[in-house]
Amino acid sequence: MWALALAAVLGLAAGVLAGLFGVGGGILFVPTLTLVLGLTQLHAWRAALLLGLGAIAGVEAGVQIAESLPEHALRRLFAVLMLAVAAQLAWRARQKPPYAS
Repeated sequence: MWALALAAVLGLAAGVLAGLFGVGGGILFVPTLTLVLGLTQLHAWRAALLLGLGAIAGVEAGVQIAESLPEHALRRLFAVLMLAVAAQLAWRARQKPPYAS
């Protein structure tokens, strides 16, 4: 049960970021699910469908925040998001061996 609640909160947070930065859910949902819930990428894509429901509410909040921020602040926040996603992907790539053929 707590996993569903956590998924809803993650969906809401990802929705806010998607609305704020105008990025798609995949770039937010999959890294979040692999990092926070420890899912594989394949399972994360499946779980992202459920998170999308929570994200619907968050998108509107993100749009409202984006419209209230100055453009230079929004640009810097977007850069931080991209660096965080890149760092998380690099970390996961180093932690697990490549899949066997």
